[in-house]
Amino acid sequence: MRAADAVALWFGALRGHRSRSLMLLLAIGIGVLAVILLTGLVEGARSFVLDEFSLLGRNTLIVLPGRKETTGAVPPLTGLAPRDLTLQDAQAVARLPAVRRVAPLQAGLIEVSSAGRSREAFVLGTSRSFFALRQLDVSQGQMLPELPLEQAEAVCVIGTTLRRELFGSRPALGEWLRAGDRRFRVIGILEERGESLGMDFAELLVIPVASAQALFNREGLFRLFAEVRGPAQLEPGKRQILALIKERHEGEEDVTLISQDSMLAAFDDILGALGLALAGIAAVSLLVAGVLIMNVTWIAVSQRTGEIGLLKALGATPAQVRLLFVGEAGLLALAGGLAGLALGELLLWLARLLWDLPLAAPAWARAGALLLAFGVALLFAWLPASRAARLEPVAALRPPGAR
Repeated sequence: MRAADAVALWFGALRGHRSRSLMLLLAIGIGVLAVILLTGLVEGARSFVLDEFSLLGRNTLIVLPGRKETTGAVPPLTGLAPRDLTLQDAQAVARLPAVRRVAPLQAGLIEVSSAGRSREAFVLGTSRSFFALRQLDVSQGQMLPELPLEQAEAVCVIGTTLRRELFGSRPALGEWLRAGDRRFRVIGILEERGESLGMDFAELLVIPVASAQALFNREGLFRLFAEVRGPAQLEPGKRQILALIKERHEGEEDVTLISQDSMLAAFDDILGALGLALAGIAAVSLLVAGVLIMNVTWIAVSQRTGEIGLLKALGATPAQVRLLFVGEAGLLALAGGLAGLALGELLLWLARLLWDLPLAAPAWARAGALLLAFGVALLFAWLPASRAARLEPVAALRPPGAR
């Protein structure tokens, strides 16, 4: 049997059983679609998280109050510490040889108001260095002034949403707003940035760290950002900061020091494992499609015994008869897999347009889904195809009632 004859028989059989072929195409296509969509969503989340953390800069260290002994995971954002991080700690860290700049953080929710309008806002007390560390800029006005950390000043920079809700169409620069029992003059409007690492900059009220301490009546810092002078200073910077804090806290290493690389590694491992798990779950649908292919092929063999007998009587070998049924299954799997892949990529493209997220299935998921669909189809069609190959020509040509 020539290859062209085999292909003609495959297409002829598929056209002759359109409903059965369509059912198998749908089963394979849905399985591949599930793999593409789930891995695309996980890969999009992974890319989004990695991009967000990259905004911190590779040379940034984060000091959190409280010691977390467990390794290989991101420490909790809150927790009890033997001692608070203080402004004096931040000033001491800033004087270390490996450290370029520091940005202390004090944070909390409080009601803010202006001209009869009020709402709850997230207040962030920090220094001018925070703008450089988080790559923030202002669309109007100026950033926080360069002040000694312990100096309070009644000035603030606000996000675009906060500006719109408090001042409406009125100019906000130079105006006063009230936060708690204190007043602050607006000197800058943050550039549109959106949400990053759980912080919505559009709704942020940024004030000097000493002003935030007075506003919340709290001396301990929420955390401390420290930027080292270069990648080569990352490890020396970690050791210097930990040694300094230990010395200042009476010999106790009661802080947690994390870097962007450690956070990236932790999230990358978690999301990578999640992607593989979801791909495995989606691949189960392809195994279900394989069982369906086997059942349908069994039925096809029983319905086409006369055709099989005629082919064998004309000299077709058992391998060629087996190829007839296995090839049909492989062709259906390839067509269904490509259709599912195309639909999955289309849906991910539409999702990227709608939600502006980097949703894209990784190359291994695309190739793996197609190979798995093709392999499952061949595997599950092999057993009924082998039965067809073993049929004797005379027995196969007998009418069904005479067998």
